[in-house]
Amino acid sequence: MKIEEKGMKPIFVQIQEGIEDAILSGAFPEESQIPSTTEISTTYQINPATALKGINILVAERILYKKRGIGMFVADGATEILRKKRQKDFLEDYVEPLIAEALRLQITEAVLVDLIEKGYKK
Repeated sequence: MKIEEKGMKPIFVQIQEGIEDAILSGAFPEESQIPSTTEISTTYQINPATALKGINILVAERILYKKRGIGMFVADGATEILRKKRQKDFLEDYVEPLIAEALRLQITEAVLVDLIEKGYKK
């Protein structure tokens, strides 16, 4: 996980997304324990409350759960929840703007599909 202090995203969001990325990549498998807020705050030299804020978002989304006295764990089904969330975000953040720009440039659907296929081959 990489934290950019002067990045566009707040640090707690970077923590949240870093943990999400680790879950999706398999670094934190379902039912495995993630680093504690203390470990995260020490590693990245950030306020523990900031780390906790990022983790609490994932708890609210049912990606993580707490075992009292032990720590935070990746929930069963978290990978699929994250995959669906990221696919929805991908549609809204990338595909819809791509289509809007293609329409402005009068690129047809067929030509756009062809361009995407060429991009995949690179």
